Amino acid sequence: MKKLAHLFFIFFKIGAFTIGGGYAMLPIIQDQVVNKYHWMSDEEFLNSIALTNSIPGPLATNTATFVGYHILGFRGALAAMLGAISPSILIILVIASAFEHFSDSVIAQAVFEGIRPAVVALILYSVFKLGKSVKLREKCNWLLMVLAFAGISFFHVHPIFIILAGALFGIFLREKL
Repeated sequence: MKKLAHLFFIFFKIGAFTIGGGYAMLPIIQDQVVNKYHWMSDEEFLNSIALTNSIPGPLATNTATFVGYHILGFRGALAAMLGAISPSILIILVIASAFEHFSDSVIAQAVFEGIRPAVVALILYSVFKLGKSVKLREKCNWLLMVLAFAGISFFHVHPIFIILAGALFGIFLREKL
């Protein structure tokens, strides 16, 4: 029970102090579950990101659920997921009740202008950190990453098709290269 509460509060802290959504949470989740508590390896965490990106729903919630399940089964999944979403629910309720009063404020607009670049930096950090785990120098991972990026960015291929293509590549072609 103690570990269950600990898991809840870890994800509660992550949810409470991360602005910018799931991608901004990834480096913090990774730091906690891989580096600090050693509940997962870098490779296991990267696999969990790949899996949770391929299913419907918010990335942070899916990742918390997957990590919690990995650590403590169903109860761990529930504790981590509730921990991750509780701060957002509480914050949204507070903001929604006060938003009408401060939405036109110059100070509020300035705060949001300052937060946006910080969120982009968190996302870039996550990309850099996760990129190390992808083993870009191995076989043709670099080429696959570039092709996936080009498919999404320039040809507007839906991400699910990129994920499916990556999975098919892994299943059928990976060992042949």
